[in-house]
Amino acid sequence: MAGPTADRMKPIIGELLGEAAFDYIAKARQLQQQGVDVISFGVGQPDIPTFDHIIEAGIEALKERFTGYTETAGIPELRKAIADYLNERYTAGVDPDEVIVTTGAKTAIFITVAAYTEPGDEIIVPEPSYPAYPEVARALGAKPVFVPLKWLGPDRGFALDIEKIREAITERTKMLVLNNPHNPTGTLFTPKQIEELFELAREHNIIILADEIYDNFVYDGTFKSILTLNGWKDYVIYVNGHSKTFSMTGWRLGWLVAEKEVARRLKRFAVNVYSCATSISQKAGVAALRGSWEPVRKMVEEFRRRRDVVVEELRKVPGFEVAVPRGAFYIFPRVAKLLEQISMTTEEFVEHLLYSRGVVTLPGTVFPDKAGAGFLRLSYAISVERIREGVARIREEAEKLLQERGRK
Repeated sequence: MAGPTADRMKPIIGELLGEAAFDYIAKARQLQQQGVDVISFGVGQPDIPTFDHIIEAGIEALKERFTGYTETAGIPELRKAIADYLNERYTAGVDPDEVIVTTGAKTAIFITVAAYTEPGDEIIVPEPSYPAYPEVARALGAKPVFVPLKWLGPDRGFALDIEKIREAITERTKMLVLNNPHNPTGTLFTPKQIEELFELAREHNIIILADEIYDNFVYDGTFKSILTLNGWKDYVIYVNGHSKTFSMTGWRLGWLVAEKEVARRLKRFAVNVYSCATSISQKAGVAALRGSWEPVRKMVEEFRRRRDVVVEELRKVPGFEVAVPRGAFYIFPRVAKLLEQISMTTEEFVEHLLYSRGVVTLPGTVFPDKAGAGFLRLSYAISVERIREGVARIREEAEKLLQERGRK
C-alpha cells in the first residue's frame, strides 16, 4: 500500500502561496551569513520587545505551574478582560461568553472561514490583501473573489470600491473580508466606507470577517470600528489579538468575537483544531489588557515618528508615488513609473534591491493577486536610523538604474 506521499495530497495544498515575508527572511539571513549588512522592511512585527509587566506575568504563570490545558474558549479572566476592553473602547456590548481565545489571529480566520463556507462558495477579498484570507479560502475549497481597492493617487491613497464589491456579489457569496487599518497599504478606511460595507452585507445577508488587529496603530483621521455599528452581531465575526498592540507576536494569542450561539458552535470546532491557546500566554494576555497602557502609547507614538520619516524619505526616491499611511505600520508606495523607466517588473526590482543593496522590501504582487503590481510594501517596524539608511540605499540604486538605462 502506498504511504502518505506528497502526490496523494490535495493539489491545492501544494499551490498555496504562503507568506512571502518569511521567504525573504530566509534570503536575508543567507546574505547576513555572508557578511552583508541587510536592512529589512519585510516582516510585520514590532521591533520593540514585549513589555516588562507582560513578561513578568508569563514568568509568574510558569512559577505557579500554570502549564496545563485551559478552557477551549480561553480562561475566564482573559475573556472578561477582552470583553471589557471592547466595551470600554467601542461600547460594543460584548459578553465574555462571546469571546473565543485562539492561537493567534490566523487561527481565528481559519475557523471562521471553515465554519461558514462550503466548497464552491465565494469570499470577497478587497485587494491587495493579507494573504491568509484568500489562501485559507482556497485550502477549504472556497473561491476568493478579488476586488481591487481604488488607487486615488498619492494625495488620497486607497479606498474601498463599494460599487465594485456590490457588482462582485453572487448567489454563492458567503463572506466579505474587512481589514481595517489595512495591511499591506496602511490605509484607514473612512467611517462612511465602513457603514456602506456593513449595509451592503446586511442587504445581501452576507457575513463580514472583520480583522482589526491594527486598531491601536492609528495616526491620522478617524478610526471607526465595525463594533460601533448597531446590529453588528447579526453579520460580523470579529478578529483581533495581542500580537501587534502588545508586541506579542511569538506568544500566539488571538481572539474572535461573535454572537453567543455562534461562539458556542465555533468553540466546538475550535476544540478539535487546537484544544486551547497556550496557558502561559493567556495569563500574560490578562496582564497586557489590565495593566498599564503607557508602553503601548509610547510605542504607537514612536511608530508615528517612523511613519513620518519613511514618508519624507521615500518621496525623495525618483519614480516613487507615496501616499501617507494613516494606520498599521506599513507603507505601500506606487513605483510603476520607475519600473517602466528601468524596464523591470515589481519582483525583479525587489530582488535587485536585495542583492545589490541589501535592502528587503516586498513586491505588492504577493498580496496576493494583481492589484499590487507596481507597488512595494515596506514595514517601518525598524529604527529611524535604519529607515533613513535603507531608503537612502533604495534612492541611490533607483538613481543608478535610471542613469544606466538612459532615462531620468
